[in-house]
Amino acid sequence: MLALLMALSGAIAAAAQGAHGMQGGALQLQDAAGRVDAWPAVRILAHAEPLATPDAALARLDRFVPPGGAAGTLGLQRQAVWLHLPLQVAPDSEGRWVLDLGYAALNRVDVWLMLPGRPPQHWATGNEVPRAERPLDSRTPAVVLDLPPGTTAELLLRVRSAGALILPVTLSTPTAFLREALDEQVLQGLLSGLGLFLVLYSLSQWWSVRETMFLRYALLTFASVMFSVAQFGHGAMYLWVDSQWFERHVPGLAALIASTGSCLFVQSVLADHRPQGWISRALYGCAALLVVTALAFATGLIDVHAVSAVVGSLGLAPALLGLPGALRRLRRGDAVGGYFLVAWIGYFFSTWVMVQVIYGRLPANWSTLHAFQFGATLDMLIFLRVISLRLAAVHAAAQERDALRSLAHTDPLTGLPNRRGLPEQIEQRLLAVRPDRLLALVVLDLDGFKAVNDRLGHAVGDALLVDVARRLRTSVREHDLVARMGGDEFLVVADGLRNEAQAQAMAQHLLQAFAEPFEAAGHRCEVGLTAGYVLAPTDGRNAHELLRSADSAMFDGKRRGKGRVIRATAPQAL
Repeated sequence: MLALLMALSGAIAAAAQGAHGMQGGALQLQDAAGRVDAWPAVRILAHAEPLATPDAALARLDRFVPPGGAAGTLGLQRQAVWLHLPLQVAPDSEGRWVLDLGYAALNRVDVWLMLPGRPPQHWATGNEVPRAERPLDSRTPAVVLDLPPGTTAELLLRVRSAGALILPVTLSTPTAFLREALDEQVLQGLLSGLGLFLVLYSLSQWWSVRETMFLRYALLTFASVMFSVAQFGHGAMYLWVDSQWFERHVPGLAALIASTGSCLFVQSVLADHRPQGWISRALYGCAALLVVTALAFATGLIDVHAVSAVVGSLGLAPALLGLPGALRRLRRGDAVGGYFLVAWIGYFFSTWVMVQVIYGRLPANWSTLHAFQFGATLDMLIFLRVISLRLAAVHAAAQERDALRSLAHTDPLTGLPNRRGLPEQIEQRLLAVRPDRLLALVVLDLDGFKAVNDRLGHAVGDALLVDVARRLRTSVREHDLVARMGGDEFLVVADGLRNEAQAQAMAQHLLQAFAEPFEAAGHRCEVGLTAGYVLAPTDGRNAHELLRSADSAMFDGKRRGKGRVIRATAPQAL
């Protein structure tokens, strides 16, 4: 319905312009109008010989016919097209008018101005003509015409382009032309600046979090920006001045790269829970075909018409393949699915409008020529929101996993690490050990705990274990590891020790810390310690083997009479 309304409004505007700007078949040029749509007065001679001269074209003037189809576009034409435009200049006009073809991607435009009693004047413009040789260094092909007031004139144009012949031809006074050019520059600056900001933002976020979604979003956004920069002529003005390879290839390559980025982005957002599923494989396959097409186009193996066909088909693949995932998320109440659907509705509509203009089915006016750019900008903003939602979901899932892992690796009574996570933590610390930076594993078992537990009950026993854990933490250095192995057995891991004497002093300090009784649940409890320890790398570098050796040394200390420290490799009491 929106497309029909747009087409209807374009037709009404063209008809109104024709009613006010036409008289006797000639286009009326009045300074008060400022800008006049020339399309109602245009007549075309299609399928003319490529080498036809202006005189030959004028000799066939009776064959020129009103253009069919929508206003301002002749669709895809592989041959040059001749246009004839009669003019009637108002007597009070200043006589200076700017002929503007309004579409930057036209390869060559030859313009002949014929005034009564004067020889024809000729200008050549278009993106294949060096900027220094163009009659007006503007964003779109344009020529300044000096037309005597009150006279009639004729314009003859020969237009050639490898792509679509989109020709929103207008004549404007210099003031109106400059005002419109400045408005367009501001609009393009805002939209392109927004796109480049989003690219830089996504790259900075990728650098921070190393999430591939940001790289794929940056690729999609940058290619979309470059497509608009090329299509609206700012690339040729500011970036690749007079480089014909860039001028001919950037729009097609940007469209292919944008479609590739869209495939990869949709895969990372909607198919990440099934990374090996058929949808993911299909999206990767489409991306690979688009890359191959881009290489073929860049090397001249295919032309822009083939690129248009590929983009028109494979370019829709991300939306179609991602639709099941978006609907599935939407049914689950996930806002990502809803945002994707909104983005794709805008994408389909804006792409449809652009395709219809290219094929000559919708009028080429300000709204339709900017439809795809506005749709792409909307998609960029929506996709940025999608990324933020996905990252929030990923972070929430990661936090949940971390919480579950912490619960699994933490003793619920004392809050100390438990036996399950110890080997991994010990292995990490073992990476830094060397002969002058020893690591001590001290296995500790309480002496007299069973008697307290049997006499006073499990509640007092649990309270005592909590107090024991607290005292152990306060008796070691801040970065030392204290863990509960199970029951009344604990572990202390101390690294960065210079020698064995320092390890023995630390173990002795732990025994002395338990000389003072505990107050557990209102009961005075006296328990001691028996310890066994090993040193790495002196006694080995394997966490499991070191733990077994220290545990064995502790049991050896129990057999020897408790209340002592035994080293596994040197079983002597302190």
